[in-house]
Amino acid sequence: MKKLVRITTIPLSLEKLLEDQLGYMSEYYDVTAVSSDKERLEQYGAKEGVKTFFLPLTRKITPLQDLKTAWKLYQFLKKEQPEIVHSHTPKAGVVGMLAAMFAGVPLRLHTVAGLPLLEATGFKRAVLNVVEKLTYSCATHVYPNSKGLKEIILAEGFASEEKLRVLGNGSSNGIDTRYFSRDHFTETELQDKRDELGIPQNHFVFVFVGRIVADKGINEMVAAFAKLNHMHPKSTLLLVGPFEDDLDPVDDITRELIDSNHEIITTGYQTDVRGYFALSDALVFPSYREGFPNVVLQAGAMELPAIVSDINGCNEIIESNVNGFIVPVKDTIALHKSMEQLMSDKDEFLQLKKQARTRITAQYERTTFWKILHKEYQSLEQKL
Repeated sequence: MKKLVRITTIPLSLEKLLEDQLGYMSEYYDVTAVSSDKERLEQYGAKEGVKTFFLPLTRKITPLQDLKTAWKLYQFLKKEQPEIVHSHTPKAGVVGMLAAMFAGVPLRLHTVAGLPLLEATGFKRAVLNVVEKLTYSCATHVYPNSKGLKEIILAEGFASEEKLRVLGNGSSNGIDTRYFSRDHFTETELQDKRDELGIPQNHFVFVFVGRIVADKGINEMVAAFAKLNHMHPKSTLLLVGPFEDDLDPVDDITRELIDSNHEIITTGYQTDVRGYFALSDALVFPSYREGFPNVVLQAGAMELPAIVSDINGCNEIIESNVNGFIVPVKDTIALHKSMEQLMSDKDEFLQLKKQARTRITAQYERTTFWKILHKEYQSLEQKL
């Protein structure tokens, strides 16, 4: 059986961004998952039924440690001699592709699920540009997970068009629409969940799922909601996800609003977000940058219309006035206006809600994406 090595910076990316995908691939390949956090990685490997290899990757710019990590990975790859190394996330990409190239791995694939450098400036941006170009130059094939992301990569001159390909309709893993379905919840269960969180049954609930950081648009979203809530008290903002104050903290005003407004509820990180989607009315996802956001797919499958920022990925899943609204990036006023429109126009809200799941099931079913990826692997192997 041919060997396939999949690399992410942290196991959370394997668990969430690539959920069940490696288990599927293990039917056809001898699969090894490579990531940091040894204990969590091993738990993931046991769940998916794949081998694991611990690599002390970091999410920050740490050149010396990265070189040591690349050397450790190089030694592992020289010993294992896999046919395919497939990396995800920026740090895993540059370390993985560099080590795989020097180890002589014939198929070096990198999936681009977002470009953090787009929000960087000055020297940091220059460094990240070099890292991105290095990653793509070491890879034999690069897979932006949205059409818009492909255009950005081309515009930045990071790679030639011949090296780039978007699989299917986009995404890195598609979505399991049977799992993300309101059918799993009764109305009584959802009412109980609202009571548990302290959300009145007659409130319109806007939900955000993801990291509570600045570049997810949290500052603008909280400001827009605070204004909305002042005029429409029967509204709640539900924030499902962890604060990351060490990497990209929200500003002090936002944090104060979150802490002081009783209609803004935080839950911290949750392994299963379906119940939070199911008790909510609409998703708000005003991120500054994305690849192809799973959260928007998940919310749509759970029958939620979405308000998203006009960025690649988001504007490919959502079509304004069909299954949600698209607003300019960092535009608090437009965000507030769209949130108010969803609350105020019940007929339009119900029409958008009706279309939400249909669009996702038609274009982004998970098992379909897995088959497309497996077919891509086979096609590349045949050309060796």
